[in-house]
Order: sequence, then C-alpha cells, then structure tokens
Amino acid sequence: MSEEVEHPAPRCFLLLLSVVPTGSEVVGSMSECAEFLLNETPPNVPGILEEGNILDQNRYKPICQTFGGIRRYVTLYDTKNKIPVFSASRYIGTNSKRPENEDWKIEPQLEDIHGNENMRKDVEGKTYNNQAVNSDYTNQGFDRGHLFPSSYASTEDDKKSTFTLTNIVPQNGPFNKGRWNKMESCIKCVLDEYCINNNDIKEGFLVIGAQPGNNIISNKINVPSMLWSAFCCYSK
Repeated sequence: MSEEVEHPAPRCFLLLLSVVPTGSEVVGSMSECAEFLLNETPPNVPGILEEGNILDQNRYKPICQTFGGIRRYVTLYDTKNKIPVFSASRYIGTNSKRPENEDWKIEPQLEDIHGNENMRKDVEGKTYNNQAVNSDYTNQGFDRGHLFPSSYASTEDDKKSTFTLTNIVPQNGPFNKGRWNKMESCIKCVLDEYCINNNDIKEGFLVIGAQPGNNIISNKINVPSMLWSAFCCYSK
C-alpha cells in the first residue's frame, strides 16, 4: 500500500507602495548569486531582466553584495538611474541590532571591474560615473532608503552590508519612516511566525525593488515613483 505525502505549497506575497516625492562583487549574471533567490531563479522585470537574461548588460549590473569576503545578498543595479532595480536575499531570522553610525559604502567594481570585490567608503573628491556616492544625498530632502533593510539581515556583519548606496534609493522621509517602515515590520512578523521549513528552520526569500520615476536629485539619481516588496516561503 502506498502512502501519499502532502507537500506544503509555498506562500508568496507581493506588496506595492507608491512613493511620495559594503564592497560587492560585480558578476556576469544573476545565476552567480543564485543562492539568494527562490529556487535559484531571478524574478522577471519586463524590459530589464527576462527569463534570467539581463537585456542591457552595459546598463544593469548584478552585484553579489560582499562584505568581509562573504556574499550577503544580491542586487541588480541600474548604472544610468544610479539606483537598484531590486535587492534579493534569503531570510533566516535576525539576532543582532541595527548598527549605529555605520558608514555608507560604494561598489568599487562598478567603476573598475578589476577592483576589490568588497564594498568600501567612497574616496572624497573622486569621480564615480556608474553609481551614487554619499554626498549625492546631502541636503537633497530625501532619506537614504534601504531596499533590503538591515532589520532583515541576520548577523551584525550582514546588517552592515546593507549600508551600501547600491542598495539605496531616495525616499521621502515621512514615507520611509512611516508606511514603508510599517510594511517592513509586518513582513518580518509574518516571516518570523510562519516561515518555517521542513527542517524546523526559519527560512524565506525576499525581493524588494524600485520603479523609476520622473524626478532626479544631484542631477543624476532617479527618485522612484513606486517601491515594491515580494516574499515567499514554505509554512509547516
């Protein structure tokens, strides 16, 4: 007699919110950072990333966000708009607090593919053609808003790795600290409460992205018109 085993279906969610006005390794394709993607499969972003293929590889760069020599999450970065298309990661819970006074970092390999793979602070006075730097956000009236938030990262170094400008978009301050922060907290509550895999380990996969808008700051950085967040996990 055979016994039919029931496998739980993954629970997936997508949330959209309209926006009111550490070194990382640049790689050749999203598949090189596939461990941070559900079923090792990147999302489809029409006109940008389709069926795992980056349509304009000169403009859009996949980054294995690397800090302390360890890959922490993955970002697809738009070197024209100077903001991420999305950041994605595997959620396993968190056991550390948000770093205080953490330095904002840039991606050396966006300027020189042979540069160091680890994120670091930008050099004052140096010109960066393919990404935002910290001073671009100074006195512009916008927060440096995380896509993949430090609150979702597990260890202290994981959290520090989220403070790279390749994971940041300009966000309206009240929106960032209000509705967006509330949504981040609600998603984390669901992940912590319900996303337990068959090995009794907390696990979920997240993708958080930005849709470019019509405004820019510092004559180069696009201000998104919408942010979106999606997550998926198995629930016992």
